[in-house]
Amino acid sequence: MGRYNETTTKSDNSRPDFFDRIQLVTEAYLSKRKRRLRVKKEKQKKKHAALDWLGSFFWAAGMVLLINQYLFQAYQIPSGSMINTLLIGDRIFVNKFIYGPELLPGVGKLPSPVKPKRNDIIIFENPAYISRGTAFNIAQRIIFMLTLSFIDIDRDEFGNPRPQFLIKRAVGVGGDRFVSDRGDLRIRPAGEDRWVDERTFNASRNMEHNLSRLVSEADYTALEAAGIVAAHDELALPVPPALVSLASPARFVQLVDPIAFHKARLELVRSAFPHESRYSTSLARYNLGWYVPESRLLPLGDNRDNSLDGRRFGPVLRSKVLGKAAIIFFPGNLRDGNVWLNFSALDRFGGIK
Repeated sequence: MGRYNETTTKSDNSRPDFFDRIQLVTEAYLSKRKRRLRVKKEKQKKKHAALDWLGSFFWAAGMVLLINQYLFQAYQIPSGSMINTLLIGDRIFVNKFIYGPELLPGVGKLPSPVKPKRNDIIIFENPAYISRGTAFNIAQRIIFMLTLSFIDIDRDEFGNPRPQFLIKRAVGVGGDRFVSDRGDLRIRPAGEDRWVDERTFNASRNMEHNLSRLVSEADYTALEAAGIVAAHDELALPVPPALVSLASPARFVQLVDPIAFHKARLELVRSAFPHESRYSTSLARYNLGWYVPESRLLPLGDNRDNSLDGRRFGPVLRSKVLGKAAIIFFPGNLRDGNVWLNFSALDRFGGIK
């Protein structure tokens, strides 16, 4: 009985000590926290308002740069080469993380297990772009990203933006061959021995996208006749009146397919000078088309008759691809003429295919 009472007394005496310790620890923590907040508040009072604003500005700017550089970058569509998928003035976000972002603007590139594939809409370095130097490129890219593509300091002598990047659809991949027949593409994919027109090829692989054509069959007849007329002039031969009449509508074709024109011209010139290899070589380039080497892509505009693309500058390296078009966040046709809000443009917000 005595042992029980002694044990019980010790146990009862230990309980207040335990709760007292908890109370002391809690009070010490709250006091320290309160003291820290008071010190922070006093420092904030002493801090100049302008410095406080600058600190907030640089923090926000840093976050915008990090997001634009490594995750999603804003980009404005400069031309009509992707009509009707993308319109002039569309502002889009480009997914830069998917293919591996650059370490710094224009410097290095992080690896990624995801590679650009056929039918992706990609943004890549313009092969024809002439750099003004690393320092200028970094400054231009930082300003461009900070302003969400609204300010571009890289302009030509006429005040127009110099296209450092292009956005096209990756139509060809390594091993593909392409030829153009009156503006229509025929494809021979890697490992296959048959040519197939592009629309049939896309349908067989369940790839759907807008494909715009602006030059009609009648226009091609006039363009080819104009090419033959040009060959007559080059060879100092008289031009038959019937040929002149057939070619005359070509003067009113605003968007000319140079491939059709030059193929027709070279056919006649080569027949006059079969021993001149330069004519045979030039014609073979058009007749054989393009081959896409491994590690490269053939980018083409969806607006096939008005696009400066891989048919001019050739396939591009996968490593030069900066990202994939993700979403339209501000349609370029949101304002239509004098109407401030074009309601039909609201349907264009969202993902890009």
